[in-house]
Amino acid sequence: MTDRVKMICIGAVIVAVATVVFAVDPQRANVFPVCPFHRMTGLWCPGCGATRAFHQLLHGNMLAALRYNSLAIVMLPLAGYLIVHGDVSTMKPVWIWVLLVVVVAFGVLRNIPVYPFTLLAP
Repeated sequence: MTDRVKMICIGAVIVAVATVVFAVDPQRANVFPVCPFHRMTGLWCPGCGATRAFHQLLHGNMLAALRYNSLAIVMLPLAGYLIVHGDVSTMKPVWIWVLLVVVVAFGVLRNIPVYPFTLLAP
């Protein structure tokens, strides 16, 4: 498969997923899967609230999107860059470790029941 065909396929999947997330409000419809980590532990994982955040972002509500999952919204440019310019294997190991530390730290901090960390919970 050529790079052009791969990019077209990835683009089509992104557009299809974005269309569904735009059309279906995760707050009102039970179409999207529930986080198994949150269901089992009651804690917020780093991805909890991302679908609601993307729904709000697609509707132009940037502040609401950041409120649901600020990490997912802030990481969108990085995800876009990796999709266009290569995959994770092209990243230097130090950046992969930094990304891992940021994601884990976000997951830990959003579960601390003290202000201002409570602002990180969806």
